[in-house]
Amino acid sequence: MIDFWIGASLLLLVALAFLLVPVLRGHRAQAEEDRTSLNVALYEERLAELAAQQAAGTLTRQQFEAGRADAARELLDDTEGGETHRISNLGRAIPLIAAILVPLLGYGLYMHWGASDKLELAREFTEQPGSMAEMIGRLERAVKAQPESTEAWYFLARTYMNQERPADAAGAYEQVVKLAGRQPDILGQWAQALYFAEDRQWSAQMQSLTDEALKGDPHEVTSLGLLGIAAYEDERFEEAIGYWERLVATLPAEDPSREAIQGGIARAREQMGEPSVAVQSDSGDAAVDAAAVAPGMSVDVRLDAKLAGEVQPTDAVFVFARAVSGPPMPLAVKRLTVADLPATVNLSDADAMTPQLRLSNFEQVRLFARISRSGDATRGEWQGRSEPVAPSDEDTIKLTIDQPETPKP
Repeated sequence: MIDFWIGASLLLLVALAFLLVPVLRGHRAQAEEDRTSLNVALYEERLAELAAQQAAGTLTRQQFEAGRADAARELLDDTEGGETHRISNLGRAIPLIAAILVPLLGYGLYMHWGASDKLELAREFTEQPGSMAEMIGRLERAVKAQPESTEAWYFLARTYMNQERPADAAGAYEQVVKLAGRQPDILGQWAQALYFAEDRQWSAQMQSLTDEALKGDPHEVTSLGLLGIAAYEDERFEEAIGYWERLVATLPAEDPSREAIQGGIARAREQMGEPSVAVQSDSGDAAVDAAAVAPGMSVDVRLDAKLAGEVQPTDAVFVFARAVSGPPMPLAVKRLTVADLPATVNLSDADAMTPQLRLSNFEQVRLFARISRSGDATRGEWQGRSEPVAPSDEDTIKLTIDQPETPKP
């Protein structure tokens, strides 16, 4: 910003020069006018002396006329080449007042309507952020400086989701919808953020958003996947199969999430009591048993005995897997309560939060178990974590909740 203010100061000096130079010239003109007035006064005084001498009889008529002619010649000689400029006091004061007010007025107008904050943000975005928190801070300042920027709000919403802040993401998506209109893909992402922000509890607002999204685009993938997840968790397995089959038909043949969705369809069929069926890939390869696509990871979750008095039986327990090298979003999640512990849970691709992120896509993951009295899956009071493990590991991983969780800023 220093170079900006230096440039502004130079421009201000140029503007002041246009105001002050005429004032300085006016002072010279005033001095010339004062000298001329003095000469005229001397001329008039000389004429008075000549008239007095003539009246006293010391000068003849011819001598009086000659003396007056000499005085007039001297007056002309003194004022020759000079120009008289009459400048009123008000005319001299206006430029001086303007010279004082222009800088103050310009500064005030710039601070009110200027864009110094936007200029500083533009410079920040040219530099690589040191951390994700710094990046979020930049985006938050960007939407504050440019609340009408659809792109800034959208990137902020996506970043919030990646940082497991779905409630903040939902608010940002709402702003995107207000600015960009009710586009089907944005409506679907807004509903998804609300779903995770409200602890995976379906609501009328989410239903309305997904219905509107699918009305605008019957193949909107986020809405189809979300409706399938919600129906599955509500044990409406037939509806879940219907949504997921529509989603599979929409995705391109090479999309890696197709297998995870087909695995979820097979799992829903098993819950309905139907036998596992083979799913044929569009490429014509040999069919595979959908139930065996993602056998999952077996996790033995226990509570450290020292924490028995610190928790309540109704406290929520979230067991989830997160990629060691990859997005921060959980890849698979299961919910229990403290009363269920100890318990053995299975995490698989069928438990994926989104069809695009699944366990089998990553070589190594870390397992977590989090106790949250408020039921918020993104933060809690106690946790346990494992060392990096491979999703294909067939051994049961033991996970003990024994560490206080550091509050997020």
